[in-house]
Amino acid sequence: MNALEHRLLNDFQRLFPLVPQPYAVLAEALGTDERAVIEAYARLRDAGALSRIGAVFRPGAIGASTLAAMAVPAARLEAVAAIVSAFPGVNHNYEREHRLNLWFVAAAPGEAALDALLARIGALTGIEVLKLPLVEEYHIDLGFPLDQDRAPRAAPDRRAAPSPPAPSPQDRGEGEGGRAHRPRRPALGAADRRLVAALEDGLALEPRPYLALGQRASLTEQAVIDRLERWQTEGLVRRFGVVVRHHELGWRANAMAVWDVPDDAVTAHGRRLAREAGVTLAYRRARALPGWPYNLFCMVHGTERREVQARIQALGRECGLEAFPHAVLFSRTRFKQTGPRYSAASAASEALHG
Repeated sequence: MNALEHRLLNDFQRLFPLVPQPYAVLAEALGTDERAVIEAYARLRDAGALSRIGAVFRPGAIGASTLAAMAVPAARLEAVAAIVSAFPGVNHNYEREHRLNLWFVAAAPGEAALDALLARIGALTGIEVLKLPLVEEYHIDLGFPLDQDRAPRAAPDRRAAPSPPAPSPQDRGEGEGGRAHRPRRPALGAADRRLVAALEDGLALEPRPYLALGQRASLTEQAVIDRLERWQTEGLVRRFGVVVRHHELGWRANAMAVWDVPDDAVTAHGRRLAREAGVTLAYRRARALPGWPYNLFCMVHGTERREVQARIQALGRECGLEAFPHAVLFSRTRFKQTGPRYSAASAASEALHG
C-alpha cells in the first residue's frame, strides 16, 4: 500500500462522512482529489484488502442470527463446509482447532426461519448443529487499525456521523433483577428494509454514493443520509465506514478464547475483557450442554500465532479468568467471509418454507 491507500483504510473505519460527496471530504482531508480517492478504494477492493464501505449493524438488530458449530469428520470437512457456505444466510464459515471444528454465523429474518435454516443444514449433512445465540454483548467492533501503535486516527468530519450514545441498561443486557437478555429489535418499515438490502454491497465508488444508494432503495439522497445518521445515533448501526479484510492485511492469526464462568459472574468478567487491548469481540453466548459448556467468548487477532497465544494467556491473568475451565480455538481454514446478506437470507427463507 502507498501512503494514501493506508490512510484511506486506516482512518475511516468509523465516522465515514455522511454528506452528499464523502469522497471529496476525504480528499480534502488528505490533500488529494476526489478521483484519486475513488480510484484508490477501487484498487484496494480489487486487491482484496477492502471488503466494503458501509454499515456494521448491532447484532440481532436486523432479523435473527447465531453462531453455530459442528463436529465434522476430517475426511468430510471440505464437503460439509461447502454445503454450509452455499446457504445465503451464512456469512462466516471457518475451521477451528477443536473437536467442534466447523464454526459459522447464520442469519435469517426471524427465529423460526433461523431454526429452519440450521435444521436444513443438519439434515443435508447428517451432523448435529449446535446453536450458540448471543445473550449479552460487551464489545463488538472488528475495526482493525493499521498503524504501528494500533491506534486509528480521527475521522476528518465528526459532524457528518455522530457517535452513538452510551448503551442503555437494556442494550447492555441488564433486564429485571440483573438478568441478561438480548436487546429489543427495532421496528423497521418497508423503506428501512429496502435501505438495509441496498447497503449489503456497501457504498458505490462514485462521487454521489448516497444518491446511488437511494436509487436502489427508492429513497432520496437526503433521506438515506438522514436514516444513516439516525441509525448511528440510536445505536442500530455500530459503526459506519471502511470494512477491511483483516487476513489480507496481515492479521493472519486469530483465536476464539472461551471460558465457563458462573452465570452470576460472567457479566463482570465480560465487561473487564471488553476494556482490554487486543480484544476485538467479547460477549456472552448460550451454552449447548453437554458438548459445549462455555459461555464467555472473546476474539483476539494478531499477525502471528505466538502473539495471539501470549495475549490470551495475559487476558486470563489480568481478568481473573484462570480459575475457570477454558479453551482456545485457533482459526485454520476460512471457507467463507462476507457481510450479512439479509435480503438473500429472507428470500432463501421464503423458498425454504415453500
